[in-house]
Order: sequence, then C-alpha cells, then structure tokens
Amino acid sequence: MTDGITLDSRGAEAVRDAADRVIAAVGTVIDGKDDVIRSAFAVMLAGGHLLIEDVPGVGKTMLAKALARATGGTISRIQFTPDLLPSDVTGASVFDQSAARFEFKPGAVFANVVIGDEINRASPKTQAALLECMEEGQVTVDGSSWPLPDPFLVVATQNPVDMEGTYVLPEAQRDRFMARISMGYPDEDAEREMLRSHGRVDPIERLESVLPAGGLADLAAQARDVYVSPAVETYVLRIVGATRNHSEVRLGASPRASLQLLRAAKATALIDGRDFVLPDDVDALAADVLAHRLVLRRTGVDVREGQAVAATRIVRQVVAATPVPLQ
Repeated sequence: MTDGITLDSRGAEAVRDAADRVIAAVGTVIDGKDDVIRSAFAVMLAGGHLLIEDVPGVGKTMLAKALARATGGTISRIQFTPDLLPSDVTGASVFDQSAARFEFKPGAVFANVVIGDEINRASPKTQAALLECMEEGQVTVDGSSWPLPDPFLVVATQNPVDMEGTYVLPEAQRDRFMARISMGYPDEDAEREMLRSHGRVDPIERLESVLPAGGLADLAAQARDVYVSPAVETYVLRIVGATRNHSEVRLGASPRASLQLLRAAKATALIDGRDFVLPDDVDALAADVLAHRLVLRRTGVDVREGQAVAATRIVRQVVAATPVPLQ
C-alpha cells in the first residue's frame, strides 16, 4: 500500500473521507447525481465495468471523464461507429522496416478508464474485441498478450432512443458489465446550477485528482478484503436464484452475476467506511447489477414498459420478496 488509505492503519474514517472526496469532486462536474456517481465509483472500486444507457446530453461521457480525473487515472475515448475495426480498439502489429520486424502498436483500450461512446453502433465483431479486455484484463494479438493498465474500467454508453443502425449487445457482452445505470434528467435546481457553472468554463478542465499516488489501487485492494458473512452470501444467492425461477424470466442472472453483486456490495460497504457487508449494500445495487442480465419472456414485457424497465421491476420485486438475514 502506497499511502496507507486502509482500514487497518488509518481507520474507516480515512477510507470514507477518501471516497467522499472522489464523489464530491465528480459532483462538481455532474450536478445533482450523487447516487449515480456513488454507483459508478463502487463499480470502479470493485474492478467491474459500467454500461450507461440513457438519452443524449445527460452527461454520460462527462461522468466517465470526471471519474478518471478525480482518481488520477488515464483516460481514452472510443467513438463506436459501423466502420470501426477491432484493431482500432485493441491495437495491431505493424511492420517496422528499419528493424525488419513487427511491433505492437497499442490501441485505444490501453488506459485506466476507457469510454466507449455508443457501443451499440459498432459491428458485433468490433464489440467482441472488448470481451477479452473486460474479462481477462489483457489484449492478445498475433499470439502475444499484453496486460492492460490496473485498474481498468470500461464505461460504455448507448442511446436507447435512436436504435436505427445499431447492433444490440448480445447476452455474453452484457454479462461482462458489472452494472447498468441510467443518468436521468437533472432536477430544476441542478440544471440551473449547471447553466451557471458550465456557462462560464468547462468544470472538468479544473478537476484534479483528489487521491494520492496509488490511492485508487489501495482502495480497490481494500474493497476485495471487506468481510462478507455466510448469511449475506446466502442472501445474494437467494436473490440471484429467484431471478432464474421467476415466471416472467426466460434466462436468469448467471453465477458471474452473483460474484459481481457481492463485489459491488463490498465496494459500497468500503465507501461507507465499513469492513463488512450489510444486506442494505446488496439491496442498493441489486437492480443495477442484475437487471441488464435478464432475458424476459415476451409475455412478461408490457409494450408501454419496455425490456429494461420490466427487468428492473422484476429485480426489485425479487429483492422485496427475499427474506433479509438476521445475522
């Protein structure tokens, strides 16, 4: 540990203060969305990836940029288009005539935070180029593998309104994302503050890292060590298992979903300055972590409701119906 942002040496208060600084710093850029920022930061600490699905102009890309700056990470942005090639994402081997050999030129994915704007506009082949990166933390080209920076977070955005010329993410790709969140429109006060602050200068240009060198890696390591009781483990398994047996669900959440829900709950506990997970931590992120993984039966989706809203409703019903462990 570099600067000792740990529960062991400086106490829970120091960890909570570090997390609060990040959330507050990002909040200077994204007005009135502390709950969204908190969820995104929890995914980052848990070593997951984030899918933001919302209409244009609500700050999806700005959120990812602000997270990277506030935590001191490097950032890369990929604008997904139908003509984007897999090598544009991962990199490619290029022949160096002076050395008479091939050299690997890293692609845009080599950064701590990678923003994939409108990921559903790229072809399935290019979308698949992210699969190994997201799951293994490495890129393999021409039989050789190169590790990606640690920590590594993909923040992908997609627009659910304009679906013309898009390719729906397959189940295998969606399952790689730890959570799917929606930004939503700001309330009137937050939007007024945005008009005042963003009208003069871009606040992200003034945003600097609020963590010491290595601070993000310290927090991520601490999140992995947060204690989970057998009762909470059972609670997670019963929630995930209930999605597989729900009458409106054709394909429930996978075992990977159980693991990622637990990791996200650990990160949430750490942000609150605790070294143990409560059932409330699981409840807070269950819909974000599980809903996008569900494949619903056609009879379970109201035309006026839509797949995403219906899946979120089902997860919330499952959480409400699952008994909370007493110890």
